[in-house]
Amino acid sequence: MRLPYWIKSETGRRKMPSGRLPGNGTHATKRLLRTHGLSSVCEEARCPNQEYCFAKPTATFMILGSVCTRNCAFCAVASGTPSAVDPTEPEQIVGAVREMGLRYVVITSVTRDDLPDGGATHFADVVRALKTSLPKVGVEVLTPDFNGDRNALKIVIDAGPDLFNHNMETVRRLYQTIRPQADYGRSLEVLRAAKEINPGIMTKSGFMLGLGETPGEVEALLGDLRNVGCDALTIGQYLRPSKKNQPVVEYIIPRVFDELRDKAMQLGFTGVASGPLVRSSMNAEETYRGG
Repeated sequence: MRLPYWIKSETGRRKMPSGRLPGNGTHATKRLLRTHGLSSVCEEARCPNQEYCFAKPTATFMILGSVCTRNCAFCAVASGTPSAVDPTEPEQIVGAVREMGLRYVVITSVTRDDLPDGGATHFADVVRALKTSLPKVGVEVLTPDFNGDRNALKIVIDAGPDLFNHNMETVRRLYQTIRPQADYGRSLEVLRAAKEINPGIMTKSGFMLGLGETPGEVEALLGDLRNVGCDALTIGQYLRPSKKNQPVVEYIIPRVFDELRDKAMQLGFTGVASGPLVRSSMNAEETYRGG
């Protein structure tokens, strides 16, 4: 399907922020990531906001390698056998964050079903390294489901992130097609358990539109998220990253995103970002602060 005019126009009229790194923005951010041997989900997932976010500069750091053990139909990240965990990665991320002068950092990962704890200990090591070396920097984690392992989840949350994020991605009916190795109920339980482990932590989730979901299914998803105490939310349009990924069923008009934002706020979400080009980590600090 061809991109509708509202997505093309939103991309075209977006004013690029002034970069604060040598080289003024995008290329400098990529060079810094390469220097520290780091991956960003912005690049690996072919995010449409990559140029905008890199020019700020900001980036969502993707730990535990760039190869995922799962193969979701919507995702551009490579699937296969991952490499060994890099024990120097926490120090490299601290160095990159310091050099970029960031106030807020998002840490995500590929899914590592090959590891006994799903990579939870490494997540915790990164969070603690940031909190120890850069205590004024806010830290958000966007984790996989750890196969529902509550102990793994506790390892991450006990490390002290400011916000815990786990994406639902789509409605219950479409999980078998879009996320065949995941489970709708399990993902909801991850968000519920995060609140039970630390009632004071802010939780967040996100999902895509345009995969064939119905309005009623979206409303049910919003209700399910509030029922497990989810605080913040991102809603965006699914854009097919490559021909091997799931085709777009429908491009949702901007008015629907506005209506869903209003509905979510009425349900009690404290921060909602909703729009065709919204992605889970875009303007993450603003969502965290309810802006």
